[in-house]
Amino acid sequence: MSQQSTEPALTGVRNFRDVGGVPTADGRRLRHGMLFRSGHLAHATPEDATFLGGLGLHTVFDFRNSADQALEGPDVDLPGVRNVNIPLSDPADGAEFWKMVRDGELEQLRSVLSDGKGAARMIASYRSMIKNRTAEHSRILHALAEDSVPALMHCAAGKDRAGLSIAVTLMALGVEQEAIEEDYLQSNSPHRRYKMHRGSKGKISPEVAELLSPLFDARVAYLHAALNTIDEMWGGVERYLTEGLGLDRATRERLQERMLEDG
Repeated sequence: MSQQSTEPALTGVRNFRDVGGVPTADGRRLRHGMLFRSGHLAHATPEDATFLGGLGLHTVFDFRNSADQALEGPDVDLPGVRNVNIPLSDPADGAEFWKMVRDGELEQLRSVLSDGKGAARMIASYRSMIKNRTAEHSRILHALAEDSVPALMHCAAGKDRAGLSIAVTLMALGVEQEAIEEDYLQSNSPHRRYKMHRGSKGKISPEVAELLSPLFDARVAYLHAALNTIDEMWGGVERYLTEGLGLDRATRERLQERMLEDG
């Protein structure tokens, strides 16, 4: 039974969406109501929590680290839903960096983000997540194959750590790169984007907004950096899935049976 993916207007949760409907190379589709993605759930309103609680979720995967959780707070409690915290590398090197983003002076921002340095930092982080988080991504996919669906994956903004984990999941399901990119780039929609906050600095100037934009954009170059790293380290997606993530044929078939339906 498929669920229609009508997007709710959540108040305290950014970048929420049902990934259902994404097509696979063999003509099947990801079932609606099976895999969701979002920003953190720490600021969910009671109405948001009621909606999320009605999705029939088995597991919420929270990819934030302890610094994120200290800043934003723990996820709202959803009765009967298992919350699994699997910290992935921070998209921009951790708490001190983000403190500078929120509170630093213009010269500090220029020194670390200007002349392409912001985008380069993000590209390096995506490469690092592929190189250094194979055990975590393997754990996620094996959990989905066993018992953890329907599932919601989130990080802080729902763009980078969740975005890449969703991309890896879609690879394992047999989704082609173009469709993976299309889902990833939806995080740029105005109603989904993470809101920039600058502490007590007041309104963000155009220069500051431009300096920060690489951190808040979903850019296809970031996803390509991850895919290129897969090619460099494993020679392609198939070997990454089998050798890097340890997915045998039976596990992948079980994953696909759980999550896919005929197109």
